[in-house]
Amino acid sequence: MIKPKKFKISVFGDGGWGTTLAILLHDKGYPVTLWGAFPDYVTELNKTRINSKFLPNIRIPKAIVITNNIEEALCDKQLIVFAVPSQYLRGVLKKIKTLNYSRKAIYLNVAKGIEIASLKRMSEVMNEELGAIKLGVLSGPTIAHELAYGLPTTAGIASKDKSICQLVQNVFMTDKFRIYTNDDVAGVELGGSLKNVIALACGISDGLGFGSNTKAALLCRGLAEISRLGKALGAKSKTFSGLSGLGDLVTTCVSQYSRNRYVGEQIGKGKTLKQVQSRMQMIAEGVPTAKSAFELSRKYKIEMPIITEIYSVLYKNKSAHKAVKALMTRQKKEE
Repeated sequence: MIKPKKFKISVFGDGGWGTTLAILLHDKGYPVTLWGAFPDYVTELNKTRINSKFLPNIRIPKAIVITNNIEEALCDKQLIVFAVPSQYLRGVLKKIKTLNYSRKAIYLNVAKGIEIASLKRMSEVMNEELGAIKLGVLSGPTIAHELAYGLPTTAGIASKDKSICQLVQNVFMTDKFRIYTNDDVAGVELGGSLKNVIALACGISDGLGFGSNTKAALLCRGLAEISRLGKALGAKSKTFSGLSGLGDLVTTCVSQYSRNRYVGEQIGKGKTLKQVQSRMQMIAEGVPTAKSAFELSRKYKIEMPIITEIYSVLYKNKSAHKAVKALMTRQKKEE
């Protein structure tokens, strides 16, 4: 492992998760740069050292360089972490591609989503734009502010290169953040992305006033849907019973801090998607992923009734009550 003083890291994305990881890495002794897309907000962060929109009450150490200059964020870095919302990642990568980016650096994606236009996972988008780079993905049940407050948290690092897994595991792991390694990149990414759509369903259930029976059914049958699509896309079945599958699913579906569960809850209470999103600073990744997941289910002919109904509620103006009835009155089946 490279010694901290020689190992420079950039985190692209100044949201809650990117800021949390930047602080964690700084606290481990690594020189860290945090990149943000919006100059005005970067100026505010440099002035206040508090990410008031996405991670309030947590101070950003002065030693962390905060910039909106991509060249500055790339220069001399050995690890580049992408915490950019999934639908904006390609745009950032296209800017990086025009610059003198390192082929020796490790590129690590920590965002969760599937690109709508291409139906590609984030690692596939990264390879498509940057070529044959050293690549890994970090995912798991990770509510940002819980880790920021030092609450015990776990996640998995997946890469086709075992040495990348081991290096990233060493870089990120602390006594409060336990990292496991995995070679199933597709499974880790799909589990982390698709669970957000099931979280929307669980939120709708909460908003409608349903109970634990309903949520348990959504979790269980939702995981079955995720696993079916995952296997069709080349993932390993066992991945979906792990941290980036069941673990992340449970956290996102039950946590009061889950953005996706919150969006679903508000829809269940009668608000429109547009009304809910207009009042949110943060992005609920499950909303675009619902569209991507629905299109993937059609492309690969995979039965995904929960995700299909969530897509209909979000994009076809179907009422939540009608979606519930459609799920409960489907043809009889074996489990």
